[in-house]
This record gives sequence, C-alpha cells and structure tokens, in this order.
Amino acid sequence: MSKRKMYKLPLVLDPQPEGGYVVTCPFLPELITEGDTVQEALNNANDALSAIVEAMKELDRPLPPVLQPAKENSPLWVETVLAVA
Repeated sequence: MSKRKMYKLPLVLDPQPEGGYVVTCPFLPELITEGDTVQEALNNANDALSAIVEAMKELDRPLPPVLQPAKENSPLWVETVLAVA
C-alpha cells in the first residue's frame, strides 16, 4: 500500500438553498463535489481530489503547479467554522 500524500489547497463550501454544500477549489476547477453536511462535503472533496490525481497520472500529465504534495511534517493551516451550543 502506498503512502498517502497530503495536498494544501483552498476549498469553498457554498451552502445550498435546499440544504447541503457544493465544494469547489478556486485553484483547481476540476474539483467540484457536494455533501449534505460539512464533514460529508470535505470527505467527498478528498475523494474528488484523489480521482483528479489518479486521472492525471493515467493521462501521463503533470499535476498543476498549485497541486503539489505538502512537505512532510510541515504545519497545516486550516480555516474552518466550529459550532458551539
């Protein structure tokens, strides 16, 4: 089993009127997915990114410069929303 790579990229979670979220990445237009909850949307974004990386490898295309693996053991900046009751 190969080691998983981590990528740093911004995601936009856009709340939908009917509920749920659409997820896009301003630097990677191929990444678009959705989820009923924030956690599901993020999980689906991870799956979408995996599919994009795999497709690029199969097509023998380089990853876009914005989509380079994060350096191992480098700090991660996560901007999120936390709900407190």
